[in-house]
Amino acid sequence: MKRIAETLGVARSNLVERVDGKRPKRGPQIRAGDAELTSDIRRLVDSRPSYGYRRIAALLKRERRSAGHDPVNAKRVYRLMKKGGLLLARHTGRRIPRTHDGTIMTSRSNERWCSDALEFTCWNGEIVRVAFALDSHDREVIGWVATTAGISGEMIPDMMVRVEQRFGDVRAPRKVQRLTDNGSIFAAYRTLEIAAALNLEPLLHAGRKPREQRHGRGVREDLQARLCSCEPDP
Repeated sequence: MKRIAETLGVARSNLVERVDGKRPKRGPQIRAGDAELTSDIRRLVDSRPSYGYRRIAALLKRERRSAGHDPVNAKRVYRLMKKGGLLLARHTGRRIPRTHDGTIMTSRSNERWCSDALEFTCWNGEIVRVAFALDSHDREVIGWVATTAGISGEMIPDMMVRVEQRFGDVRAPRKVQRLTDNGSIFAAYRTLEIAAALNLEPLLHAGRKPREQRHGRGVREDLQARLCSCEPDP
């Protein structure tokens, strides 16, 4: 023990206490004012649930400075948020594996429609952007819009009103699922409002597109095949 203590440059009594377990272990840190600070942190987290401890600490410092109190350290905010279970889930960059445990195709038509948008470059260099909606069962294209400018939020409702051509009525007789991603053109409030009026149930998916929505890949591949088979004008 003496030789180890001399090599490490520490006191031998320190090592003896550690081996024997006589040194008291450090418990959770508790400071005066933690209860009041925790209530303030919880109030800010309830109003801004997507904020991490750094943003919460910045808001707390701003409030305390305006009230004439001393600012709080971000590490203390982290300790209290961790103790109260208020921290956000740490981003690891790893994707959760997706298992194919369901039925992709629907049993009949007009149960689920999927919408997507794509773009391709023409021979003259112009970019054409297309948005479409098709049935997940019979793959029929219900409606589509195309433009050389950006697809606006007004174009998607114009495409959804093709419900009249599908059912012969301005409103679907039963609720139809409308599967899209969470892009701004599909998730706009006005678009969702019109979809509800047409009896279309919006299903928004973030991140990678679900397998049901990949039916639109066939539309994209068909368009690309047709365009590539054409020769540009001389």
